[in-house]
Amino acid sequence: MPSGRRRGQSRARSEPLWASGGAGSGAWCPRLPEGAEITMKVLYCQQNSPGEEVTFVFQERENLPPTRDNDVKVQVRACALSRIDTELLSEIKLEKELLPVGREISGVVLEVGRKVTFFQPDDEVVGILPLDCEESGLCEVILVHEHCLVRKPEKVCWVEAAGTVRDGVRAYTALHYLSQVSPGKTVLVMDGASPFGTIAIQLAQHRGAKVISTAYSLEDKQYLERLRPPVEGIRQPLVARVIDVSNGKIDVAESCLEETGGLGVDIVLDAGVKLYSADDESTSKSQLLPHKHDIITLLGIGGHWITTEKHLQLDPPDSYSLFLKGATVSFLNDEVWNLSNIQQGKYLYTHPRRYNGEIIKQCFQTSAG
Repeated sequence: MPSGRRRGQSRARSEPLWASGGAGSGAWCPRLPEGAEITMKVLYCQQNSPGEEVTFVFQERENLPPTRDNDVKVQVRACALSRIDTELLSEIKLEKELLPVGREISGVVLEVGRKVTFFQPDDEVVGILPLDCEESGLCEVILVHEHCLVRKPEKVCWVEAAGTVRDGVRAYTALHYLSQVSPGKTVLVMDGASPFGTIAIQLAQHRGAKVISTAYSLEDKQYLERLRPPVEGIRQPLVARVIDVSNGKIDVAESCLEETGGLGVDIVLDAGVKLYSADDESTSKSQLLPHKHDIITLLGIGGHWITTEKHLQLDPPDSYSLFLKGATVSFLNDEVWNLSNIQQGKYLYTHPRRYNGEIIKQCFQTSAG
């Protein structure tokens, strides 16, 4: 499983859907002749009205438009699927009848516009297509603005590159920009066996933090306990303590306070929280999520709570508890880098640094076993 998970599960954020060659993909992909006419099928999803079941449709495309000054023409080698946030697209007025499917891609540069400075033909790249992109990444050739791409590490295969890029950006955003992880900090990663969780664990450990994680099944618990740094001679596990919450009897707050000697954790990355009482939660997974009061209880002084719960509601007593601790709450929005030129600059800064460093390679090496 790309994004650090060895086994496929339906709750993974990004699933590699299609690969067409390169190391590890097991498929053949011919190099397109220069100037060749292209006829290809592109995948879109269609939702005629809110609440209606989404349908997927293929459309044929013939010959891409001319390459503009800042465009990069990429032959797609792998594309990953992630959830299409129709609610967000509606909020920012980008909702369309047909929504392109597959925004995380990796591939080879075929042609560059005259003002492109970052890339040249034959470069291997990976990136995330912008929200307003009209084309699906699930195609053979696509035009992408150069600011949406970075170079792919040489030793990383196409599928892993496309499958990890989104969760890698999320994890780095959460730990670097939103919580400033540093040596000596204690980080709680909820659902650590997920693709996002596994990368977050490795990034936190790489920065010298102590990591605690929760597991939703015995399989997840065993997976997390087996995680080791890919460094010869070091057998210390990446996760200091794995809290198995699958039976619903373990108190996460109590376990974290016990592990930290009553001080609480410095950073929490949640995977959703329980907003209401147990009787009001509709799904079995919701029953396993920690309550928002538990998160506040286990936070240490000056702690950071990074939440993915966009409908989080804090009552006055919750706010007062956070105030007493001097703690903060930040919302992890997947698309924040895409909504501002300043944030996109951070995205570009993150990728060259992390992809040229050891930590992203470590994530890929762990996933490859």
